[in-house]
Amino acid sequence: MRESRYRNRRAVQIENDSLRVTVLVEGGHIAEIYHKQEKLNPLWTPPWPSIEPSTYELSKHPEYGADAESKLLSGLMGHNLCLDVFGGPSPEEVTAGMTVHGEASINEYSIETDDSTLVSQTVLEAAQLRVERRIRLEPGSTVVSFREMVENLSPLDRPIAWTQHVTLGPPFLERGSTQFRASATRSKVIESDFTGGKGVQRIGAEFDWPYCPHKDGGSIDLRTYTDATVSGGFTTHLMDPNREQAYFLAYSPQIRLLLGYVWKRVDFPWLGRWEENHLRSDPPWSGKTLTCGLEFGASPMPESRREMITRGSLFGVPAYRWIPARSRIQVDYCAFLTVAPSLPESVVWDGGRAIRF
Repeated sequence: MRESRYRNRRAVQIENDSLRVTVLVEGGHIAEIYHKQEKLNPLWTPPWPSIEPSTYELSKHPEYGADAESKLLSGLMGHNLCLDVFGGPSPEEVTAGMTVHGEASINEYSIETDDSTLVSQTVLEAAQLRVERRIRLEPGSTVVSFREMVENLSPLDRPIAWTQHVTLGPPFLERGSTQFRASATRSKVIESDFTGGKGVQRIGAEFDWPYCPHKDGGSIDLRTYTDATVSGGFTTHLMDPNREQAYFLAYSPQIRLLLGYVWKRVDFPWLGRWEENHLRSDPPWSGKTLTCGLEFGASPMPESRREMITRGSLFGVPAYRWIPARSRIQVDYCAFLTVAPSLPESVVWDGGRAIRF
């Protein structure tokens, strides 16, 4: 392993002539997919200092807040894995020391690399799951391929959430400018209001992508990032059941840089779109964060394990997936980052290093 430092964090990198991929040792986050020609990483870097989650202590680090999300936020960056829950722990789980989005986002990973492949592994002790992620970046390619395996170490079948929490940030993300496309169909606004009444999405509304109902009437076109000074919200989107592959695309017209992720719809039937635009005033957010999360996974909403099981399904599609006792499940997906003259409407991945618009 060739360990390096990235924004004060232990990290490992693989790269070719076009891209550099940086993975954090603690948390396993994909901190950057860096485009060398444009000198830009579209993934989100929080505006607060980052520390290793293993060094976090509530009494010593009040700058990260004082709740079950604080340890995660102390080391969060870019694309993080939410497993085996997508959302917050129950009150009882908080008392037991569990954090938002599960252990995968705060664990230390063992990492090995060769010239084009990075392999990271960890064991989630509370969830009794082993996780392995293989990231491949071939010479001359602008496609980053992922193979992710989860193994159930327990003798019991388990219902799990499993979400790829991809978060975009400035300068790639720009108010009133950045554009999005996705293979989305039926959609819904989250049923709870976490904006303190400042959000404009109509809570709990069902709709068809991309026109989200406005609480005061009319609709919001989710294909362009808001131009509002302050905003926030979360919507979930069912990926098109008539397509084998699902995708999202994000495009910066100013930079002419296109980021996309493609995956098998049967693996991850849901895409969540989270918006945080200088809304949250508590630490560490402090009213200075601009992000857009594009979170594809097995669950439609960020919620506790108990709430996920109670929900069961949405639009007739399960809200979680099962992993049988003593067994493994595997998924394959890709990311790509390339210069493009305009935003395409769709994309197809060949399973290797080629994409087609």
